[in-house]
Amino acid sequence: MPATLSKGQIVKAVADLPEDATVDDAIERLLLLSKIEQGLEQAQRGDTIPHEEVKRRIEAQIASWQR
Repeated sequence: MPATLSKGQIVKAVADLPEDATVDDAIERLLLLSKIEQGLEQAQRGDTIPHEEVKRRIEAQIASWQR
């Protein structure tokens, strides 16, 4: 489920972009902020992966690349 950004957050994010920013830059910034907000909401719900599990997954992925 996508995180919700308030109109104020959206306006501020766009206002903070450099003068030469493109529409793609604005969309990229808004998507990033939405993903960050979504991650924070997941963490508050306790919907996270333990550190040791993340390490195990990364090590397994690296091992698969070395084959």
